[in-house]
Amino acid sequence: MTERTFVMVKPDGVHRGLVGETISRLEARGLKLVAADVRQLDEETAGEHYAEHVDKPFYDDLVSFITSGPVVPMVWEGADATRQVRAMIGETDPLDAASGTVRGDFALDISRNVIHASDHEDEGANEREISIFFDDDQLTSYERLDETWLYE
Repeated sequence: MTERTFVMVKPDGVHRGLVGETISRLEARGLKLVAADVRQLDEETAGEHYAEHVDKPFYDDLVSFITSGPVVPMVWEGADATRQVRAMIGETDPLDAASGTVRGDFALDISRNVIHASDHEDEGANEREISIFFDDDQLTSYERLDETWLYE
């Protein structure tokens, strides 16, 4: 089933020059980039993005970090895209992330783990997160030339 999923390179990933590497990995997997932007998040947007964590002790640190520098929010499309991306980025804690995943290869600290991706287990997370960062008219539809080689 083709679906869209939300991915964001966090400030540490942007400052470390990992945006291109991240995009390259997702494209090489066969996923299709349908929206991307570079922006500095304000506290209101960060708060909306992390709304499910508002009562947790680490909430203020999340908002402070995600607003500390530029981020690159993106929307990717493909078969089972959310689970594909989650597998590629690795566990939240880089110490548990497998080598070959974005976090396993580039992150050292759980609070500076390079990338965010919607969680497949959180029903509606994709749509909610996509709508925080992009309007419908900013999502592009097209067919990659290699799609017939990617899917049966």
